[in-house]
Amino acid sequence: MIFKAAEIEGAYTVELDKRADSRGFFARGWCSQEFDDRGLPNRMVQMNISSNRRKYTMRGFHYQIAPYQEDKLLRCVRGAVHDVLLDLRPGSPSFMRHIAVELSAENYRMLLVPKGCANAFLTLADETEVTYLVSEFYTPAAERGVRWNDPAFRIEWPAEPAIISEKDCSWPDFVSERRFVATAEQE
Repeated sequence: MIFKAAEIEGAYTVELDKRADSRGFFARGWCSQEFDDRGLPNRMVQMNISSNRRKYTMRGFHYQIAPYQEDKLLRCVRGAVHDVLLDLRPGSPSFMRHIAVELSAENYRMLLVPKGCANAFLTLADETEVTYLVSEFYTPAAERGVRWNDPAFRIEWPAEPAIISEKDCSWPDFVSERRFVATAEQE
């Protein structure tokens, strides 16, 4: 695997190190030892699958608060997504900044989202599927979110969402949510 540090501390894109021949290629898509050797999270406890029927479906921004924060390793296995990682760690030098990465079935790229960061994606094709490994079990009481169009972040999406859940449309402005995030991290 080829690890490339992103502009957000602890975030990486991970490219496959393909071994090709006349049959196609072989590549390692996950190796706890390779992650451990780089000081990256190497304990994953769940694999989630997000299946999306229509182009421009929005998912997120989602994250979990302490002590249930998650590292996530995402890969698009069918179709394509515009994935955005948002740093919500108050002590981070990149606090409230974001990066965008295209993940697709064609590029095989993965994105490592560190604890304390929120993640969202907009599908760029019909029948898009994303898998992600997570380092913590889903805990409904610890789930939080940020609205995809919250003015505090000025994120430029490639298109307006055509489909989005009521929950993801209803997250409060980050300015009001921030008070809760800071309080929850101190507990």
